[in-house]
Amino acid sequence: MGVNSRVVFDQEVAAPSVPAARGLGRHLGLSGRLFLLTVAFVAVIEVLVYVPTVANYRRMWLSDRIAAAQVAALVLDAAPDQRVSESLAQRLLAGVGARAIVVQGNGTRRLLSNETVPDAVSDHIDLREEDLIESIRGVARTLMADGTRPIRVIGHGSDGFDLVEILIDCLPVRDAVTAFAIQLALSSLAIAAAVAGLIFLVLQRAIVRPVRRLVHNITEFAQDPEAADGVIVPSRRTDEIGNAEVALAQMETALARELREKRHLADLGLSVSKINHELRNLLTTAQLLSDRLDGVADPLVQRVAPRLVATLDRAIRFCEETLAYGRATERNPNRRLVPLAAIIAEQADLSGRERDSDIVIREICPNGLRICVDPDQFSRALANIVRNAVQALAPPGPGYEAVTRVEPTITIEARRIQTGSGTMVLVTDNGPGLPARAREHLFSPFKGASRPGGTGLGLAIASELIQLNGGTLSLDETPAGTCFRIVIPDPVG
Repeated sequence: MGVNSRVVFDQEVAAPSVPAARGLGRHLGLSGRLFLLTVAFVAVIEVLVYVPTVANYRRMWLSDRIAAAQVAALVLDAAPDQRVSESLAQRLLAGVGARAIVVQGNGTRRLLSNETVPDAVSDHIDLREEDLIESIRGVARTLMADGTRPIRVIGHGSDGFDLVEILIDCLPVRDAVTAFAIQLALSSLAIAAAVAGLIFLVLQRAIVRPVRRLVHNITEFAQDPEAADGVIVPSRRTDEIGNAEVALAQMETALARELREKRHLADLGLSVSKINHELRNLLTTAQLLSDRLDGVADPLVQRVAPRLVATLDRAIRFCEETLAYGRATERNPNRRLVPLAAIIAEQADLSGRERDSDIVIREICPNGLRICVDPDQFSRALANIVRNAVQALAPPGPGYEAVTRVEPTITIEARRIQTGSGTMVLVTDNGPGLPARAREHLFSPFKGASRPGGTGLGLAIASELIQLNGGTLSLDETPAGTCFRIVIPDPVG
């Protein structure tokens, strides 16, 4: 808040405690957390793709060995007596990368091997029945298998063969799968880094920067909320962040306006409080001197003296109303059940009517009606409303006596609400009514005045006092005159 716009409160209000961030969150901002979250999501996706891809590669590698074994079986089948030389058999086995090849078809079983077939193997793989889950488990078995013993692989046959079975060493399979896994991991990391970087840059530009702009503007606005350039300028975005910028701009504009008004009121209250003592002494002295003019027989003095006294009374009342509203806060009300008729009866003396005024104040209040209020505060609020009505019914100026009109009347009527939940007081007059300008800011200080020279503080003070006592003050729509409605709820319990 700026230097010229400080507001002093009677009590300091403790700011709500914010729990301190723990661990890594203390050092990472929104962008850092967003980056880590993006990397985590991309890593999860890569793992979901990486493992099946390695398993599929192992299956394809073994399938290629089965296909090569079928070619070797065709060579064996085309040989005379289905026998080949030892050197040819060695080349065929080397081409497949197997220790032994077994093919089965047409009721026969053929074996191609250059050594004794071992009885024990480290793993048994049947490609005919292996699904994705089993293939993933097979990768783990291959990587952890005993390298000294071979692997038995069975696959579907073709070209007259029902089944093809090979016996291969474990190390070539393990080396091929490991090399592919490392190459795939490196390429996946590169792709993941590129994707994460692009996503991060997009989110940084689309979300993080606008949020930082909002935070920066809020911080700057908090330091000087009355600065003309402190209100954020909304961008052209049409998403939620754009809506937040528009809402923030509206809030800051309204808050800056309210703070300027509060500062003006605070400055006014400070200024009036400084001159109040001297001004009231001067006005009181002038009022005492004007009272002595009543004994002067001069016709001119007799004509001017009442107007002078009335002017001084209005000046004193203006000062008192301004000071009353300028106080920082009203005391907390001491609400209790009190007779309402007594409070209404004293309003005639507190109304500020001239001694020769023809304004009639009617009082309608059932005997025994009690109301739960602070009697002093409620009497002040009611007096402000009645005084406002008296001013509305006062003669407008010279020549008014020649105008024919109904008898000016103010009616104060109290009764219980039909639902039995509270008490209602109506203050009605048959005056000219309130202009539209006064209705717009009826309970706003210095805005709701309906006559030249008025402060508009009377109704503002009355509304504040009634709200302190748990009630409401409102204006009823009437065809003529004005009618203010006060509703005070019954005490709870």
